Amino acid sequence: MRKTAVVIGAGPAGLSAAECLAQAGVKTHVYERMSSPARKFLMAGRGGLNLTHSEEFSRFITRYGDAATKIAPFLHDFGPERLREWCAGLGEETFVGSSGRVFPKSFKTSPLLRAWLRRLAGLDVEFHLRHRFDHFEDQKACFEGPDGVQFVQADVFVLALGGASWPRLGADGGWVEPLKAIGLNATPLSPANSGFVIAWSDEITSRFAGQPLKNIRLSLGDQTARGECVVTRRGLEGGVVYGFSHHIDSLLRAGATADVRLDLRPDLSLEALATRLARPRGKASTSNFLRKAAHLEPVAIALLRESGPPPSDAVELAMRIKSLPLAVKGVAGLDRAISTAGGVMWDALDDRLMAKAFPGLFVAGEMIDWEAPTGGYLLTACFATGRAAGAAAAQWLKESASR
Repeated sequence: MRKTAVVIGAGPAGLSAAECLAQAGVKTHVYERMSSPARKFLMAGRGGLNLTHSEEFSRFITRYGDAATKIAPFLHDFGPERLREWCAGLGEETFVGSSGRVFPKSFKTSPLLRAWLRRLAGLDVEFHLRHRFDHFEDQKACFEGPDGVQFVQADVFVLALGGASWPRLGADGGWVEPLKAIGLNATPLSPANSGFVIAWSDEITSRFAGQPLKNIRLSLGDQTARGECVVTRRGLEGGVVYGFSHHIDSLLRAGATADVRLDLRPDLSLEALATRLARPRGKASTSNFLRKAAHLEPVAIALLRESGPPPSDAVELAMRIKSLPLAVKGVAGLDRAISTAGGVMWDALDDRLMAKAFPGLFVAGEMIDWEAPTGGYLLTACFATGRAAGAAAAQWLKESASR
């Protein structure tokens, strides 16, 4: 009799697991709480789908911090190059951007997802949408679906339920307690890759929300990063900001102060900038002078004014431009975070991502306790662990049959 698999969660990790299982000849069912698959995957591609990164693998793997040694085997098997080859196999070629990030040539998620779903349909993968996972009972998965409560039995299960960020797209962390009941404990879920919460003045929120800050440098103690971000009504968001969010969250939770500084002109030394600012102003307004002498955009000038009137002394003004304090009150919550820190503990899983307390149950994707910065690292690990869990589940079924 043909073996059956149930994959719970239809994001990149779940779909990857389903593809590997179906290719191994396992009849695969995918259960998803939303009305369509991969809602957060589609959301991630709104401004251009950043699939992975082209940097050297030795540096790439360091982006996963404390979990690097745990996640490395899966990335060795299915890392950036393999992911690009897989995309090409679906008819979606990729390219490397100037920052080293990798994107589909279409720059969109939807063509890739449509091609992927066609492949899965050809592999006889069945989708069960609007089914919310509730718990396991007597080796069966319990779902709440359009027709009420349903208990589903399978020869193998793969959990790919995501973290808890952007819960309106399907992942809300509701799996934590049900999995604890079967011996799968998780470290606390918290926001990762979040924006800064700053109480802007009315001028910033009314005039400059949505404006980009380009070519800036952020610093927090010894940590610095260069890039760009966007001013929002609630604070700042963007790649250069997200890398600081976990550290800031930890500091604030401990009752410490987050001394975040913004360099608006990182290409100029303090001395060179002070020299420019020492030029005679004539009848120019402060804004026009800063625009011409320091090449600051109106949004940057407005941020300077947030901490008080710009100093008249050229050196003091240069120091503020090079080290502008940001009154960060916190980081955006799980409803706005790009990803989630925490998750199923590694010591609850074997080296094939199978639950030690539940033979035949595999875990993949963001619901495991790892985190990474934006830039393609998050998606790559979701694909890699999803494929690893699916392949391991198929192999476990084969081994079980031989036993």
